[in-house]
Amino acid sequence: MSTYTEQHNVPPQIPLGKYLFHRLNQLNVTTIFGLPSEFNSPLLDQIYQIPSMRWCGNANELNASYAADGYSRIKRLSCLVTTFGVGEMSVLNGIAGSFSEHVAVLHVVGMPPSSAQLKKLLLHHTLGNSDYDIFHRLASDICVHTAVLKESDNICDVIDNCIVRCYNQQQPVYCGIPVNLAGHLVDSKSLDSPLHLMRGFNQPISDAVEELVDILLEKIYSAQHPVIVADGCASRHDCIEELTEIAQKTGFPLCCTPMGKGSFDEQSKRYVGVYMGSISSPQVREVVDFADFVLVAGALTADYATSSYHFCYKPKNIVLLFDKYAKVSGTKTYPDVRLKDVLQLLARCLDPTKLQYIQEEIPESSCLRVKPDANTPLRQEWMWARLSHWFRPGDVIVTEMGTSGLGVNQIKFPSGTKVVSQPLWGSLGYSVGACLGVLIAVQEESRGNRLKDNRIILFVGDGALQLTVQEISTIIKWGLAPYIFVINNQGYTIDRLLSRDTHHATADYYNIQPWNNLSIIPAFGGTNYDVRKVVKVGQLDQLLKDQRFSNQDILKMVEIILPSMDAPQALLENYVSSDIEHSTQPKRPKLA
Repeated sequence: MSTYTEQHNVPPQIPLGKYLFHRLNQLNVTTIFGLPSEFNSPLLDQIYQIPSMRWCGNANELNASYAADGYSRIKRLSCLVTTFGVGEMSVLNGIAGSFSEHVAVLHVVGMPPSSAQLKKLLLHHTLGNSDYDIFHRLASDICVHTAVLKESDNICDVIDNCIVRCYNQQQPVYCGIPVNLAGHLVDSKSLDSPLHLMRGFNQPISDAVEELVDILLEKIYSAQHPVIVADGCASRHDCIEELTEIAQKTGFPLCCTPMGKGSFDEQSKRYVGVYMGSISSPQVREVVDFADFVLVAGALTADYATSSYHFCYKPKNIVLLFDKYAKVSGTKTYPDVRLKDVLQLLARCLDPTKLQYIQEEIPESSCLRVKPDANTPLRQEWMWARLSHWFRPGDVIVTEMGTSGLGVNQIKFPSGTKVVSQPLWGSLGYSVGACLGVLIAVQEESRGNRLKDNRIILFVGDGALQLTVQEISTIIKWGLAPYIFVINNQGYTIDRLLSRDTHHATADYYNIQPWNNLSIIPAFGGTNYDVRKVVKVGQLDQLLKDQRFSNQDILKMVEIILPSMDAPQALLENYVSSDIEHSTQPKRPKLA
């Protein structure tokens, strides 16, 4: 069997940059995001030496970081290249979001020459104080690992370690490469040694994992009103297959968090809905808040507050499986137990014949059964209900936070639907850049027919769009064809609603300058596109019935006009200020 270097005709010695991109190519990362500069251009030159690789090129660094995040959520790893100082500072927000939400982004920074750094020369893109390490230090708090290459290093090992740490821990890694080292020759034979990636079951099984699984089995077997909740780390750490097997063996009710949306088949009869704490539907709260056992797989947190809801598990008998540790009933912690190891062993050992649980009928979620008159102005509640019937299996839905994020969380998706959003970090404008990354990743995966014909559907508010609209230009540049639904509610509606009990709800700072949104695509040079404006119920209904519109062939933008104080019903009815302490003894909700 031929080696990688033989298959790709790699010479014995290659430039460091080429080594880096070959390593990424081995992991199916074939598009690089970022912006060029004199400090990283020798590095970028090497991308074009590998036929399967390409340079995306973005409108700005922040958008590039969002695109890298979206790409990684499909392919589990991405690479972002920026320049020293000004470039890397522009991506800090995006990298922080990837750190917060467990997304693997390798951030490569082209740095000034090693000699200039040693001599502390005063160069552009510096703070004028000869401190060349300050930006590296700033990045260290939002990366799981950082490295700046030196000539004395075993450079290939440093590169490999950065990639392995990023992939295995599913969080960002910073790798600084001085411009003089981009062409430094290294031994290509290292490419034939596999990277030590944690993709499967760790052997041998640790005593801690075995003990934890024994406890889980005991709780699962004795539970009479249980629920399994999928949180964000279940998908981030590639545990959906194991979690699905456990769900099928137990028959337990299934929920997810906003970060875990799409983890379960939402057409399953055991799926209940999205747990969003204080604004969950009555059906979901009935199942989660009054369970006698809660298993949270892929937990990111047990208790947190967002601007729109407070999130806290009420039951005491709860096991939280985080990515690298676990908590049992809030009393015992198991450090150094990997989520995938625990779920794989649990799925293997679980015996359905020992269950005491008797399957109960899952309560149906309430939905709009009466269609408004065709001339009725659109409202969010009916809009999301109608869109839920337009979605189809395999769709990838990218949503902004705010009313769009809440809207998609209240509906059940077709089987195989993927969701990309940023519920925890919640950076306004994230979705547009992330959509670009998702589009490219799905395009690459479709070449192997893994995600063939999947539609990419973006929901973004008019306010959020104004922050990152430039990346639509990059979408046009690459001939990509998403659906872009612009939710036009004349500014920052979610903030208005959260202030509706005060005079601040009508504050001028929640307003934005109205744009002619349907002129954006031609303004960026787009020539093959379809744009629509929807104001009334009948217009949206007819649009979604149009078979030509439903086929993803060209770039489409739909501007949906909504009232400025309209939102999904869950927020309008159930919002409780996140500053209020919530009782640990909840009142049983009324089921619709």
